[in-house]
Amino acid sequence: MEHQTTLGRSNLRVPRMGVGAMTWGDAKGLARFHPAKTAYGGAHGYEEEKRALEVSIEAGVNLFDTAAMYSLGAAERRLGELARGRDVIIATKYPSGFSFRVEDFPKELEATLARLGRDSIDLYQHHYPNERISIPALMNQVADAVERGKVRAVGVSNYSAGQMREAHEALAKRGIPLASNQVEYSLLHRKPEVDGTLDACRELGITLIAYSPLAGGRLTGKYSAQRRPGGFFRRILPQYSRKAMEAIQPVIKLLGGIGEKYGKTPSQVAIRWLIENPLVLPIPGAKNGKQAMDNAQALTFSLTAEEVDALSQAAMA
Repeated sequence: MEHQTTLGRSNLRVPRMGVGAMTWGDAKGLARFHPAKTAYGGAHGYEEEKRALEVSIEAGVNLFDTAAMYSLGAAERRLGELARGRDVIIATKYPSGFSFRVEDFPKELEATLARLGRDSIDLYQHHYPNERISIPALMNQVADAVERGKVRAVGVSNYSAGQMREAHEALAKRGIPLASNQVEYSLLHRKPEVDGTLDACRELGITLIAYSPLAGGRLTGKYSAQRRPGGFFRRILPQYSRKAMEAIQPVIKLLGGIGEKYGKTPSQVAIRWLIENPLVLPIPGAKNGKQAMDNAQALTFSLTAEEVDALSQAAMA
């Protein structure tokens, strides 16, 4: 079973899944209602995050995704600290705030390199498009960084199919491939299949990095109409309402049934459903060693084409 792939048409070899490190780090002064605390439970501390990294690497999962914005820069600092001296592929995203301008790119890059304690970034991604930002002008700045050896592969995040094509075209003029587009994608969030993003990835040879592959925990099997998640942020969102949780129970039941066949959990089957698509690379979050170990189990089995289709159909019903 092949556990590695090439990220898009770049030269970067990566595992078939990564680890989301959004909540890592201890950010003093992080707002009480910051999503990293309210939606994802906050940081679990240095030792747990160290264990998550070690367990993942042992399982062959050495790609870790973070961002300058996460935990006010603390996530990058923590990942850089834990990754030092290890065979780790780091993907991160810029900018660190909302007032970003194209001319700020060199400063953002240097700040991230300093937080990570590195001379180069394996995958550098623009976190989100902004109508005030010229994509071609920004991609030229990134291309300069690639030519200076400070960035190995170029990615974007939350880009539409059209925006992705624009970035791809601008980079191609510099002889550099657009390696990836990181967007939300899971059994319960299928927008990339219908808005042209997945089709554009296939056409252009771009990897789709799937964040929230467990749909914010809804695909874990832990929650139901009776057992709703705790935390203010999640409980007020419509997808966690009793009615919404009841509606997805057929999908959870099917995940559980398929999982029993392989000795796997609903979460592992849901992640595997994404991995079965060669264009897709999921990055489930791992706040501790147990979560990292559980996630990595998605690499240890395969689904049949019939099972993949059954899950796809059930989730669309």
